[in-house]
Amino acid sequence: MAKIAILTGGGDCPGLNPVIRAVVRKAINEGYEVVGIKNGWKGLIENDFMPLDLASISGILPKGGTILGTSRTNPYKKESDLENLKENYKKLNLEALIAVGGEDTLGVASRLIKDGITNIVGIPKTIDNDLSCTDYTFGFDTAINIATECIDRLHTTAESHHRVIVVEVMGRHAGWIAVEAGIAGGADFILIPELPIDIDEVCNSIINRHKRGKTFSIIVVAEGAQFKEGSLITQEEKLDEFGHVRLGGIGERLAQEIEKRTGYETRVSVLGHIQRGGTPTAFDRILGTRFGVRAVELVLEKKFGRMVALSGNKIIDVPLENAVAALKTIDMELYAVAKVFFG
Repeated sequence: MAKIAILTGGGDCPGLNPVIRAVVRKAINEGYEVVGIKNGWKGLIENDFMPLDLASISGILPKGGTILGTSRTNPYKKESDLENLKENYKKLNLEALIAVGGEDTLGVASRLIKDGITNIVGIPKTIDNDLSCTDYTFGFDTAINIATECIDRLHTTAESHHRVIVVEVMGRHAGWIAVEAGIAGGADFILIPELPIDIDEVCNSIINRHKRGKTFSIIVVAEGAQFKEGSLITQEEKLDEFGHVRLGGIGERLAQEIEKRTGYETRVSVLGHIQRGGTPTAFDRILGTRFGVRAVELVLEKKFGRMVALSGNKIIDVPLENAVAALKTIDMELYAVAKVFFG
């Protein structure tokens, strides 16, 4: 019986289990055996996998995270890891591998294709919504709904205590969560990685709000945002396997500057991993399901080196190398809509 494998890599997010469920169900319906590679690319390096059947996917649709586990393993960091991966991949004798991940996981998949492991199909996953060639990635809708609810709750306490509250959300290179959650939550200013922070502009906006009788403000900032004169705020200098620093702290720095310059009491709320945990929204369950089914169809059609994607309301497929060639940063027309409500 022909065999398909699936792995999930990078940060977890809501919608991964719906993808796994869809891949397994569709593949079994088409006569394939399915194996799950544990903990992303690490599982292929260590030959760690599990069989996936109908019993193993029962009940996982509403569950967050991934039943396969995940990691930020980069097999190209060590030559021995890459050799182990290739050897273990050959032993599995796969018809295809379906790789589910963001820029790093799918970046590895794209490199492996060039290195001769050509029977790979990609599925885009990231709460940051920053992968090219797809309108949305699953996980993003859940993240912005969670962030919006948090902003709604912070509104009431900010108004009651007459405070400025800075809400730090995820977003390393792209401000999609900040902008969409900020618009939906009625933020009074939104700060994103794509545009350096003009602290004078932010503070003047807050002061002008107070002059017209508003005694509180909500400022949403993406973790990757930077001050005009400064560098990235990091929690530690240590890099992960893909060369990323651990971000965090821009909210605190911003709050200190706002309070010092305006005199208004300012607090910070860092949403962190709350944004990518828990139950996926209906949108992400459906999108993940559609992506999973289409990925198996690409295997049946032998259309390897492709990534499934959303265009409008249609599921399409695009060259995987195009999807990871550049990050999808914020649409400035959307940001212009947000700016209408600043101040």
